[in-house]
Amino acid sequence: MENRAVYGPTTEAAPGAGRGGLAACFTLGRLSRPQRVLKGLQLLLSLLAFICEEVVFECTLCGGLYFFEFVSCSAFLLSLLLLIVYCTPLYDRVDAGKVKSSDFYITLGTGCVFLLASIIFVSTHTGTSPEIAAIVFGFMASLMFLFDFGLMLYEKRQESQLRKPENNPRAGTLTEPLNG
Repeated sequence: MENRAVYGPTTEAAPGAGRGGLAACFTLGRLSRPQRVLKGLQLLLSLLAFICEEVVFECTLCGGLYFFEFVSCSAFLLSLLLLIVYCTPLYDRVDAGKVKSSDFYITLGTGCVFLLASIIFVSTHTGTSPEIAAIVFGFMASLMFLFDFGLMLYEKRQESQLRKPENNPRAGTLTEPLNG
């Protein structure tokens, strides 16, 4: 009998076998499907808002533009950083609870500040097409951050509901003496 016939059906390929190079180090499995979509949209929309804002050539009230520029660039870089941490082996080297907690607060903060920057930019823009596009992408990106925060909040509540002990109506009867 050949060794292949004996060991073939029970031998499994190593995890990641068949994938080489960078693909072996990159996985989206740590994020649920809705989170993957939201994180991708956050990344894309914040980048588009930043690019559209960079195309603006002149402004009259530049404070709103500069604040929007800073926030959109920061939002892009923070969402890229979080996606890198979730999708690479770096996630295994840090505490998963701390990553999720950081993601929770970064997403909330970024969504709120991006919304504020978009509102300020709306009140200070001059009405050019790149400004309008940047504002639209800014509002859409801030909504994606806030939706992601809402999803994480919902998942946290579901998780705490599962950990909560059941209310047992017979608990009072169990503390009574048996000889009574």
